[in-house]
Amino acid sequence: MNTLIIGAGIAGLSCATSLQSLGHNVLVVEKSRGVAGRMSTRRGDDWQCDHGAQYFTARDPVFAAEVGRWMQAGVAALWSPRISVFGDADAHHAEAGLLRYVGCPGMTAPARFLAENLSVQTRTTVSALKPAERGAGWQAMTLEQGLLETVFDNVLLAVPAPQAVPLLSAHHPLLADIAAHTTMRGSWAMMLQFNEPLAVSFDAGFVNTDPLRWVCRNSSKPGRTGTDTWLLHAAALWSEAHIEDDANDVAEQLLKAFVDIGGAVPASWTIHRWRYADMLAPLATGSLWDPSTRIGLCGDWLHGGKVEGAWLSGKDLAARVSNEQHECAL
Repeated sequence: MNTLIIGAGIAGLSCATSLQSLGHNVLVVEKSRGVAGRMSTRRGDDWQCDHGAQYFTARDPVFAAEVGRWMQAGVAALWSPRISVFGDADAHHAEAGLLRYVGCPGMTAPARFLAENLSVQTRTTVSALKPAERGAGWQAMTLEQGLLETVFDNVLLAVPAPQAVPLLSAHHPLLADIAAHTTMRGSWAMMLQFNEPLAVSFDAGFVNTDPLRWVCRNSSKPGRTGTDTWLLHAAALWSEAHIEDDANDVAEQLLKAFVDIGGAVPASWTIHRWRYADMLAPLATGSLWDPSTRIGLCGDWLHGGKVEGAWLSGKDLAARVSNEQHECAL
């Protein structure tokens, strides 16, 4: 059975891994130049910085077992930073005893590990889905290669909700409507490079005053090399209010806020705008699958958010697809 998965983030790769193990012929296509989605690492001259997901937890025993597999393979490690809370101390409490994991040597590592044994085609942007001209199934129209010749029995979307809408609207209005009513929020991420290690008493911090929400010494994570590098994440509501602002103006405000909590002006910096960083209210459906059209959806926005939710959502969708008796979960 041919299955097309659109999106090579952790949800898509999790789904692909499960389906391939069940005998599906799976192709994963990804519009970016690499896998991992928001589990992303930016690299420059003698520096690297995780500028998307900062760490992940493993509360679900099935995901905890997967994280154990990643650690055994050397692509994940436990991270135990010194964490501070800035601003209103009652607005966030760093959870005592919480185990935080990171990809190693960068957050992209687990995704690359999952992709090793999969057929993944990057720099491939699916612009439309078409019913196969002869018989059942689907074909994919891409911006780079035109119409893909393969006819797929299943099409599974592992992309942010807003990106799923145009692909679904002509073929599955109900799924398109669910995705359209999921509010995803942007985020500004700023990467700072220092010539010398910054002399502060914390490695990471939750910030409860705008414009910042999170700061982190990326260099404190296991397996990192290069100069001392920090990541600043802007708060979600502040980011949404300033998502179209000039990047230099945003950087000036984030840097000032960092200095105000004890940071310093870096030797150099880079800034990145995430259009779809998180969701206002993640769904708790696990995944969505319609056996009549053989179209499905997975992603962190369908399973409570976070890396763990993304991986579990992909696995949940694979189970639905492989179980022909499963009721339509709409």
